[in-house]
Amino acid sequence: MKTTRSVLLAVAFIALAILAGALYLQHYQDMQPCPLCVIQRYAFAAIALICLICAGLPAGAQKAGAGIGVLAGLGGAGTATWHLWVIAHPSASCGRDALEAPMNALPPAALLPSVFKVDAYALCTTPYDPILGLSIPQWSLLWSAVLAVILAATLFKRDRRY
Repeated sequence: MKTTRSVLLAVAFIALAILAGALYLQHYQDMQPCPLCVIQRYAFAAIALICLICAGLPAGAQKAGAGIGVLAGLGGAGTATWHLWVIAHPSASCGRDALEAPMNALPPAALLPSVFKVDAYALCTTPYDPILGLSIPQWSLLWSAVLAVILAATLFKRDRRY
């Protein structure tokens, strides 16, 4: 039987693996993150952090953590959807000029610049080659939605105590 704790730990592991994949693409494939990419990273980091913290708490807090994780997943999915819209409409701006400075001023960007700092020259419309047939924002949307669904199912799962 899957416990809430094991699901939270599995979701945290998946979110951290996604962040590791993003860092691989950035540092080894030279795919620099745009502002929308970094916002999606924040969503996956939030999911991982929330799930890791709440996995060690009592059952009620684990359910609350799953609910907060759902919100983070929906935020990531919404950002990825907006990113896909921007890619489909290249004349629209991703807000690089407006978002770059405030995002780089956030504490995580100063503490972990290799993860959360927006590249000054990265554009949200930069066409990178698909990975297994999907673009990076499509992968982000897919995984944000999958993690949100898993956490929602965990949130609404009945606890059976024997």
